[in-house]
Amino acid sequence: MAYGSASQLLRTYFPEGMSETLIRSILFGAVRGLNYLHQNGCIHRSIKASHILISGDGLVTLSGLSHLHSLVKHGQRHRAVYDFPQFSTSVQPWLSPELLRQDLHGYNVKSDIYSVGITACELASGQVPFQDMHRTQMLLQKLKGPPYSPLDISIFPQSESRMKNSRSGVDSGIGESVHISSGTRTVNSDRLQTPSSRTFSPAFLSLVQLCLQQDPEKRPSASSLLSHVFFKQMKEESQSSILSLLPPACHKPSIALSPASPWTEPECGFPDEKDSNWEF
Repeated sequence: MAYGSASQLLRTYFPEGMSETLIRSILFGAVRGLNYLHQNGCIHRSIKASHILISGDGLVTLSGLSHLHSLVKHGQRHRAVYDFPQFSTSVQPWLSPELLRQDLHGYNVKSDIYSVGITACELASGQVPFQDMHRTQMLLQKLKGPPYSPLDISIFPQSESRMKNSRSGVDSGIGESVHISSGTRTVNSDRLQTPSSRTFSPAFLSLVQLCLQQDPEKRPSASSLLSHVFFKQMKEESQSSILSLLPPACHKPSIALSPASPWTEPECGFPDEKDSNWEF
């Protein structure tokens, strides 16, 4: 995974958020992996940018399977899960309201769809929603409804608002986008230019709002999400298209290890009994 995680890409190249074209390629690969897990009766429970890896060939892969939970028990697939592991507080911004509530209704695969919506906001803004909020305030914010959008600054850290500083005037390429700021600034190369203080396309906003529905039943499944209008413009050569939006990958040289020699009993030299003087 030469590019590391999507979170690393944000920190290194896109601190103010990625373009919608790049977000589309990354999310499409992540949702495809999520669809495979859901079809096999598994809930990921930890979808976020740091658990989306990109290979040097442009292949998007899901990681972070330590909290994976199977809906299939004793040969029977259950509709809901009532297992609430002790998540780290750092994971809570991505968790769905029903998972945080820990009530008698439980949760299902739709909780992963909510995490996809939070991850979409993370990729678009370069910041994690609810990052600096207290857990109780975060839960109330998630439960109050209606669905919020990635432009809702109130859910982002208040210490700095990166979305107010424009980095590029590049359009997202999806639908009609209106730039709030006309100033531009180039970073590294044209491929790394990212719209910052801007509105998002209607297709992207629709995707986020569907994923962040308070009622899990109103959220789309992973399979139906792949058919969303936001992903309609995905090219067949998705792996090569994502590479055109990223800087060259830094391939670490592989270290050739010398073959291990067979173990032999070491020769131990003991001092002469007549010479009892040790040198330390």
